Amino acid sequence: MMLVSGGGAFWYSWMGSPAHMDHRSRTITMTSSSQSFFSSAKLNPPAGNAMQIIRNALCMRVRDARHAKLVIIQAPAGFGKTTLLAQCRSALSANGVETGWLTLDQADNDLPRFFACLAAVVSRIVIGGKTYATLADVLQQLDGLESPFALFFDDFELIQEPGIIELFQDAIEHLPRNGQILIATRTMPPLRLGRLRAHGQLLEIGTRDMRFSLAETTAFFQQHRPDLLSSEQLSRLHTRTEGWITALYLATIALNRHSQPSDFIEHFSGSDHVIATYLAEDVLDHQSPEVRRFLLRTSIVRDLNLPLSQALNPNLDCQRILDDIAHSNLFLVPISEDEPVWRYHSLFADFLRARLAKELPGEIRELQLLASLWYESVHRIVPAIDHALEGQHLERAMELLAAHGMQFLQQGRMRLLSRWFSAIPDRVLSGSPYLQVMDIWSACFTVGPWEAMARLDRSQCRDSGDPRVCAHVSAQLPLMLAMQDRYEEALVVGRESLSRLPSNDPFADSVMSNAMANVMSVMGEYAEARRLLDHARRTLGGSEFIRMYSETMEGILDLQAGRLRQAGARFRIAVDATPGGSYNGMHGNAWAGVLYTGTLYETGNLPMAEQLLNVYLPIARDVGLPDHMIESHLLRTRIAYLQGDIDFAFETLTELEYIGHQRQLPRVVASAKLERARILFLQQKADAAKAELDHADDPVLWKRVRALRLPGHDLDDIVIGRVRWHISYGDAAWATQKLREELEHALAAGRHRRALKLRVLLALAQQHGDNQDLTMTTMIEILRQCAAEGFARIVLDEGDAVAVLLQRIHNRASSSPALLSDPILSDYLRKLIDSTEPQPMDASNAGDAGGMPAPDQALTPRELRVLELLSQGYSNSAIAAKLFLADSTVRTHLRNINQKLSANNRTHAVAIARQMALIP
Repeated sequence: MMLVSGGGAFWYSWMGSPAHMDHRSRTITMTSSSQSFFSSAKLNPPAGNAMQIIRNALCMRVRDARHAKLVIIQAPAGFGKTTLLAQCRSALSANGVETGWLTLDQADNDLPRFFACLAAVVSRIVIGGKTYATLADVLQQLDGLESPFALFFDDFELIQEPGIIELFQDAIEHLPRNGQILIATRTMPPLRLGRLRAHGQLLEIGTRDMRFSLAETTAFFQQHRPDLLSSEQLSRLHTRTEGWITALYLATIALNRHSQPSDFIEHFSGSDHVIATYLAEDVLDHQSPEVRRFLLRTSIVRDLNLPLSQALNPNLDCQRILDDIAHSNLFLVPISEDEPVWRYHSLFADFLRARLAKELPGEIRELQLLASLWYESVHRIVPAIDHALEGQHLERAMELLAAHGMQFLQQGRMRLLSRWFSAIPDRVLSGSPYLQVMDIWSACFTVGPWEAMARLDRSQCRDSGDPRVCAHVSAQLPLMLAMQDRYEEALVVGRESLSRLPSNDPFADSVMSNAMANVMSVMGEYAEARRLLDHARRTLGGSEFIRMYSETMEGILDLQAGRLRQAGARFRIAVDATPGGSYNGMHGNAWAGVLYTGTLYETGNLPMAEQLLNVYLPIARDVGLPDHMIESHLLRTRIAYLQGDIDFAFETLTELEYIGHQRQLPRVVASAKLERARILFLQQKADAAKAELDHADDPVLWKRVRALRLPGHDLDDIVIGRVRWHISYGDAAWATQKLREELEHALAAGRHRRALKLRVLLALAQQHGDNQDLTMTTMIEILRQCAAEGFARIVLDEGDAVAVLLQRIHNRASSSPALLSDPILSDYLRKLIDSTEPQPMDASNAGDAGGMPAPDQALTPRELRVLELLSQGYSNSAIAAKLFLADSTVRTHLRNINQKLSANNRTHAVAIARQMALIP
């Protein structure tokens, strides 16, 4: 697979676009419905022509770089990136590579829109493919292709949304074997490239590579202006331009108006954008007045077609002008072979807009208004609002928002709304409390409840006499208080608001019911929570946002009750509850997405969980929901630990702790410390783990947690942390008694998932007693419950101790088949054991250090250091990175260690080394 992006689309028009294009064919229209986020022209590369200079050497580098997962083409504007991409696409297609194309723009920073575009690109490659809900669905479909394939993304530098950047990062890391990603961009993308470079999986094509050679410059002039310049003059011009393609092209046009080419070349110096400005001015100044006016007035829009051109230039014959421009190969880039749509090259568009502002400043607002009106007439509300705001037609923008904003709100498109409202000054927005409440909603789910609450306090909404505004404020207050971890206050405020239902706004009423369902569930009032959820569905069940919220809350209740399969299904429905249906899982709905990721992790689907975390964790972090921040960071920490990336695991916890301090959320800070203690415990660093538990133990905080039903602490709190430590290093009897008390409390509260975790720990505690049969019986019953619902990590996350117990049960069942007569249970146990490394040195047969034989040869200091990192959970690649070694060198060290210690595997080696006191 190859994902490619670039920026130099100007090359197609300037190198000769087809003169026979039919501008009279159908007009592009886009509705504001959920299935029409973008123009299909984005899916087509610029049309090529015979006048191009084929970059054979660069195309061959790309074609031959099949070992590279990622190819980055990075250069400033005007270096022909898009031309090269299109040529690479043609070359790859000729070699049997399936290809797709997407031209990116600023609007693609909206995650729903971006994933819709991605799904559309892939659907052109995988004919008859299924609906894509997640990135994993996309990659799975592409992995089914027998031939290699390539996806091209143009103008990648326009993507700034962290969730989308992470999506690309994830695509790179989980590419099918026949895949490759290429990105062309003006600036180096914020991707993690170190590992790719180290493994030779990255090909970088930079500005130096993109410059024309002297031979290419000569060929270019031979095609466009044969015999105009001598070899010496060509060489001088090539030197002056340094092979910059834009300057060379513009020079060919400027030379038409200079009788002495040598004088022109002599005064032509430098290679930056000053040249382009100078030459562009020269070109523009020689156009006819009407063409010049057309170019300036249409520069305000990104994509251009005949009806829009005519709307912006009602007194011009736009059909004739477009034909003339196409014939003269100037400026416009055809961006679709199927539809009459063009755009200006970004470098020239910037120049035209600057010239428009200088020459016709009084017309810009009028042009933005005309564009806004035209887009509204074809039901494209998003660009209609965009142009109204760009032209400072704030009143019109607010009218459009008042008419359509609720639709975007119900769809959950909070980031889009946030972008619009950020462009409207507070003094202007203050005149419309109805729009202010929309702004507060968008702020709540994009920048977090603290900023949203501050906006509410600054607004006039609380004192508004508008019943609609009052309904929204009544819903916002308990929701934002709950999101700030102030559930007790939310309960008081929310009950008062509930007494005023119904209002005259179904959306506000539904959000209110959902928000209070969340509060009631945290308070342990599950029956009331379900009643409120039913009310929310009846009030506005058709809203994607409401459906997402309701299903998420139902899923939380199911999860706490131990119904993992049903909870997972609800979270998946909630994740899918977004416009369009074809890009569901990646639309950035962190509320449901983090919880859905948690269920995937719990069932053992770690690769998929890791992918979704890359999308949802940044959103959860930015919005600031305490439980979602806790769960997403703990999931990332545990996956990193299981992958052997210990440094990243601790780095993730440090980030979580910092966020907790920054936002004054002590529960978040304590959670980071608690998880750090768990990792130290798994590394068998008893003293360090206990010290971290002591740091996390805030009696007031944990007393509050115990009184509530907080999702982030269903399985992780100070009690569980303490008993885990005491089972292995302290008072196992005390731990056993404490676990029985907690188990009784959890069952009484209907918290069956928590009860399951407590039973796992209880079985581990019973291992220290004399009745091993009781231990096995307890654990088998636990496994039976886990198998019924698909729980896995709730058991496996207890590390080596539980792995030993599982192996014992398996060994006993081998000699006593009746012990595991249920084939489903037996298969489930086998899968759990397969997810753990062998544990040859368990407590039943391990001797002390004095009884161990001495190693055949002394371990070297480097081998001891490798063993120490291995004992801490580091993977081979992580050890290599930490010690600045090659992976092969680490493997050699491990072979030597196993041989010297007579160990069967890495786990065995660590166990022997610990018993011999070679490592702590």
